[in-house]
Amino acid sequence: MTEWVALLRGVNVGGITIRSVDLAEVFRGLGLDEVTTYLASGNVRFTAADTAETRAALKSRIEAGLRERFGYEAWILLVTLDELCAAIDAFPFDAADATRQPWVLFCVDEATRDELTDAAASVASELDPVASGENVVYWNPPKGRTTDTPFAKVLAKARYKAATTNRNLRTLVKIAASGS
Repeated sequence: MTEWVALLRGVNVGGITIRSVDLAEVFRGLGLDEVTTYLASGNVRFTAADTAETRAALKSRIEAGLRERFGYEAWILLVTLDELCAAIDAFPFDAADATRQPWVLFCVDEATRDELTDAAASVASELDPVASGENVVYWNPPKGRTTDTPFAKVLAKARYKAATTNRNLRTLVKIAASGS
């Protein structure tokens, strides 16, 4: 069995409201095991017989289940627990700095990651540090500034909505730590 984490995009914002209990029910109904949800932002940890090689089929199956149950154009990013832990471990900034918001942006592919990293380089500053990782982009803006820094404005572009989803590093640590 593989341990997976599904990161839903755009849940409980913009009119798409999904209760955690209902979300877990969908995953269990798809035959997935050990289903646990985190926060109200669309984070689901589960196990499945699917492997990294069958990720695309599993992703499609989950998205179809979400569309059918909740009536919205569901989009998820699916990572193994090992991939999630590797992203956490590689966070290049001081995660303990209470004046910062440590973000991990998950990208659908390397091209998206590279495009974001290149865009960040053009607006780089100490205020808005950005670094590239394995199919992720790390971002560490000051608290309260996640919508108005130069990189925040890059992220707000419509083309990144369907290619990225972001999570606070602290949330990812909670997801990774549960069940350990």
